[in-house]
Amino acid sequence: MFIFLQPVANLIIDIGNSSLKAAFSEGTQIGEVETYRGGDPLGFIREFASKARPDVISVSSVRIFPDSFYKELETLCDKFIHVTGEIDLPLKNMYKTPSTLGADRICAAIAAADLFPQKDILIFDFGTAVTIDFISAEKEFLGGNISPGLTTRFRALNQYTQQLPLLDAPEETEAAGTTTKGAIQSGVVLGLIFEIEGYIKHYPNHIHIFTGGDAIYFAKKLKSSIFVVYNLVLMGLARIADNYAKS
Repeated sequence: MFIFLQPVANLIIDIGNSSLKAAFSEGTQIGEVETYRGGDPLGFIREFASKARPDVISVSSVRIFPDSFYKELETLCDKFIHVTGEIDLPLKNMYKTPSTLGADRICAAIAAADLFPQKDILIFDFGTAVTIDFISAEKEFLGGNISPGLTTRFRALNQYTQQLPLLDAPEETEAAGTTTKGAIQSGVVLGLIFEIEGYIKHYPNHIHIFTGGDAIYFAKKLKSSIFVVYNLVLMGLARIADNYAKS
């Protein structure tokens, strides 16, 4: 853990579907991360930024905010970066529709390429959705796939049927459920495990990175060689912020 005293260079913000993470960064080093799940993200960011005015604010968001939200953030720093697939990035973006590429996927790819240079990489980001992204040894973002996440699968079974309850993921699963509860839990968890195992077996020579809220849960259930990396998106944001601070 790195905790920076004033002056602080940059503020990095990762806004996901269910939470917001913020930290100060110096170069590519990240300070203490704070997580916010309340209903006033702008107020939280204002308070966080007031600790020390940052040179750069770099934001990745999978949520949609009005322009006024970002204009307010611009007033809190000297240079503001709203990460999208269309800005200058420290990797080659091969996505055919860069305007639709999630900023979280971009940032995770940048961080992964820095962590494992000149390696082919598969990133599994376990959140509301599971994203599986491909980065080449030549530092190219090749694209990827999007699948329903663990919680999303449980919710879908509950919402789109009349009799199936809403359940949480268990610590242990049966190979074949012997109750309706067990059948749902095993079906959801094992279905996602087999999906991930399929990618790993198909690309055995890639580096396999797990990140996101459910990364540890699945890493414990797979026997493959896996790197679990916390705050991968924030690491990518720190790299982007550092690049723009120097430009």
